[in-house]
Amino acid sequence: MGSATDRIKGTANEAIGRFKRRLGKVTGSPAMQGRGAILEAKGKGQKALGGIKRIVGRVTSAAHWPR
Repeated sequence: MGSATDRIKGTANEAIGRFKRRLGKVTGSPAMQGRGAILEAKGKGQKALGGIKRIVGRVTSAAHWPR
C-alpha cells in the first residue's frame, strides 16, 4: 500500500475503533471496549506507517542516486 492509503485506512480504523470502544463503554461490554481499543491502536499504527513511507519516499526522490 502507498503512504496515502495507509494514512486513510488508519484514520478510518482509528475512528471505528474509537466508536466501538465508546459503544462498549455505554453498553457495558468489556469485549466491545477491548475490540475497539485494538482497532484504534491498529489505526494509529497504520497512520504512523503511512507517515514513515511518505518521509522515506520524499528522501529517496530527493536523493540523486548514482546510476
